[in-house]
Amino acid sequence: MENFVYKIISKNSNKWMVTLLVIVSVIGAMMMLPTKLVKAKMLPGKSANTYTIYIDTATNASIEETQRVTTCVVNYMKQEKEVLNMSVNLGQGAPLDYAGLIKGSAFKHLQNQAEIVINLTDKDERAEPSYMMVHRIRPKIQSLCGKIVPHTAIRFTQIPSGPPTLSTVVIELFGKEDRLLRHTIGRVAEILTKTEGLVDVHIMQDDFYTKYNLVPDKEKIIRSGLSVDQVNQITYLAFKGTVVAVKNTRDQQDQIPIFLRLDDETRTIEANTASALQVKLSSLRLMNREGLMIPLSEVVSVEGIRSSPSIFRKNLKNYVALTAECDMVSQVYPLLNAREKIIEELSDEFNITKVEGINTYMFDLNLVDKKTDDKMLLRWDGEMKVSLDTFRDLGGAFMAALILMFLLILVYYKSFALSSIVLTGSFLSIIGVMIGHWIVDLIQVEILETNFFLTATSLIGFISLMGISARSSLLLIDFTKSLIAEGVEKKRAIAMATATRAKPILLTAVAIILGSLLLATDPIFGGLGVSLIFGSISATLVSLFFIPILMDNARAMMPVDFRYPEQESNAYFVKIKKQYCVLSDNVRDYFMDYRDKWDEKK
Repeated sequence: MENFVYKIISKNSNKWMVTLLVIVSVIGAMMMLPTKLVKAKMLPGKSANTYTIYIDTATNASIEETQRVTTCVVNYMKQEKEVLNMSVNLGQGAPLDYAGLIKGSAFKHLQNQAEIVINLTDKDERAEPSYMMVHRIRPKIQSLCGKIVPHTAIRFTQIPSGPPTLSTVVIELFGKEDRLLRHTIGRVAEILTKTEGLVDVHIMQDDFYTKYNLVPDKEKIIRSGLSVDQVNQITYLAFKGTVVAVKNTRDQQDQIPIFLRLDDETRTIEANTASALQVKLSSLRLMNREGLMIPLSEVVSVEGIRSSPSIFRKNLKNYVALTAECDMVSQVYPLLNAREKIIEELSDEFNITKVEGINTYMFDLNLVDKKTDDKMLLRWDGEMKVSLDTFRDLGGAFMAALILMFLLILVYYKSFALSSIVLTGSFLSIIGVMIGHWIVDLIQVEILETNFFLTATSLIGFISLMGISARSSLLLIDFTKSLIAEGVEKKRAIAMATATRAKPILLTAVAIILGSLLLATDPIFGGLGVSLIFGSISATLVSLFFIPILMDNARAMMPVDFRYPEQESNAYFVKIKKQYCVLSDNVRDYFMDYRDKWDEKK
């Protein structure tokens, strides 16, 4: 080992060869992100024992229509052998949980809403992860049950690996004009639907529809010998139903209500029109005071009015939200593709400008209508916002760690060169981190058909490696300086220090690798384990073969007493000359030259 390192640092050609190899490796590792050889994501998919199916039918859908869609989904899920049981919540959200609090499921109370909670067998006892099951059955259920009722959205929501968000991809469109907001978000939804990797695209906004009011004509009611209360009761009884009596029982403390209404077939209207409702009213007859049967349509008119959709506001501004989920991909790449497509396709109606600067809202777009000059803000939120915040914070932590390490080493060595050498060795562990993720991704795609992402835990592992890499460099520098102080020639001292300290450096790396093997198999902390394993390998190689080259090129490795002889007395020079009698001829000549200059000066 000593001779091998000595041969590397003895020839400039060998030193340049190793340096070039390191530079190429660093550039290649960094280019793996933009070339998508290594893909980034906040956190990978998590296999859980449960997931939820959200069902949203048309805004004006009845509870019976929502139930038909729900029944279709339940019947399909019964075929899955890994499903233990299901909980159906019709017309309301599921019992509140941590993710449901963020997604707003606790506020669901409409007839067109339902949630189905799917409970699976234990994840350790089944071969198929929950996210793979969702990936497999989502298109089948949406094609089979999504067409039963028009404008039905069936979405699959899994327990998030990290902080829960409203959805993986969220677009918030802020503006003043409701018509323009509705039109623009519709075009954006079409773009996201065509974007590869995005599924469950859903606009969080009520649909426009026509609703019909039954308006009693008081004058006609009086002339017909009927009463207004009589008309109201029969109308409510027919369509809504009411309690007409109660029954007492011996086994129950409270009275049992007897509920009466028309059957489903009689209540069903063939078409959603005023004339169809008028025909239904004509089949209902009331007996007046003279004993004559009066059709209800004679005294009640049907009035069609436009619905009043809910107004959504955030930060005192009108807005509409669009959500989408990612199907087995990172949210970064579909978002960037969709953003470019939005800029391209909406340019015919809007003047679009991008938000300047690097911040967590750097993907936002400002839209200005070319005809009316109405302004809108298209803001990206969801997991992408959380990812940008996390990577920003981790990047800040990384820079702070670098600065603090540099200052600490600078105080210790009083040398910018040596501090830079230590930091360089620490940063170069990025080579192993990126190459390790690329290798594991190839293996996982081949076996599990899923990608292995560079996640937030991967960056935590990279930051952790900085201290380990710095320790290896410090060992080499300190031992080399002590050998030089004892009179060993510089290159030989570097080779001896590297060979001597190679064993503890290798043992440290082996301990980290063995301790990180279990982490590498975890779905959440797998990135941390891979970073520690492959980063330790690259940090060890850099410490043993590249750091010696940097040390050899640094003048700071020479003893302080030798580098500044003009500051010492002539008598002290004699003492130093005896101590370094084994130095090379060139270095001795360098020493003697400074001594002669000092004598002339005296």
